[in-house]
This record gives sequence, structure tokens and C-alpha cells, in this order.
Amino acid sequence: MDTTAGGRPPGSIEHQTATALDLVGDPSAGEVRLSSRPESAATARRLVIEVLRGWALSQFEDKAELLVSELVGNAVRHTGARTFGLCVLRRRGWIRVEVRDPSRALPCLLPVCSLDISGRGLYLVDRLADRWGVDLLPRGKSTWFELRVPDR
Repeated sequence: MDTTAGGRPPGSIEHQTATALDLVGDPSAGEVRLSSRPESAATARRLVIEVLRGWALSQFEDKAELLVSELVGNAVRHTGARTFGLCVLRRRGWIRVEVRDPSRALPCLLPVCSLDISGRGLYLVDRLADRWGVDLLPRGKSTWFELRVPDR
């Protein structure tokens, strides 16, 4: 069987993830810049999953994957930016995922009704993340979520 990217079969999710880390960079080592396009959400998800696996925190993959998708979706749809940044940080008892964009417009947590077909992103972040927020930066903002994880 032909394998690449750490012995993983081409076309597998693991291969795509390793390729994304190799091509885009490691968001746990510093900010990774991604194009502000809807398909960048898939790249961001793969990057976050690979970082969590490297930290032996794969039990948080599903939640982090959903939450980073929502933050990336907001950055792509609402900021008008050409690119956005992604960072994944770990400190004792927490992981933090940040999506940074050049807009200083703050996201709004809107009330959600059962028939709504859009506008649920921050509602999901608010319900599923242990903490979340927005930090204004000198040039834009960082929208982030944190998940409580076992201490190292």
C-alpha cells in the first residue's frame, strides 16, 4: 500500500490532516494564516484535530471541531477579510482556540428560536465551550473558546 505523511494512506482523514499541518503550519506553534473562504473551515478543523491528537486530547476533537467551524464561519461571513489567523494554545487545565481577523466589529450572541436556519453559531459556542470571548487586538480581534482538559 502506498503511504505518505507519516505512513498514513493517501486520501484518509489522517493523511489530509498531516498534509494540512505540513502545508499550512502548526497553529500550536504560532498563528497560522488561512484564506477567508468557506472551505478554510475544513482546514481549520483538520489542524485543530491534529494538534489535539498530538496532545493526547482526542476526546475533545468533536467539540473543538464544531466550535472552530463556527468561529471560522463567522470570520469568513462577517468580516470581509482576505485572511484570518488560527491559534491553538494549551495551558494547565485548558485548551484555547483563537480565530483572529482584522475586523474590530464584535460578534453578537443572538437569541435563537427552533425555526432559525442561521445565526446559531455563537449560540453553539456559548452552550458548548467552557468559556469564550473576544479580545480586541491592535489590528482586529481574536474570537476564542476554551475547553477544560485534564492537567498535563
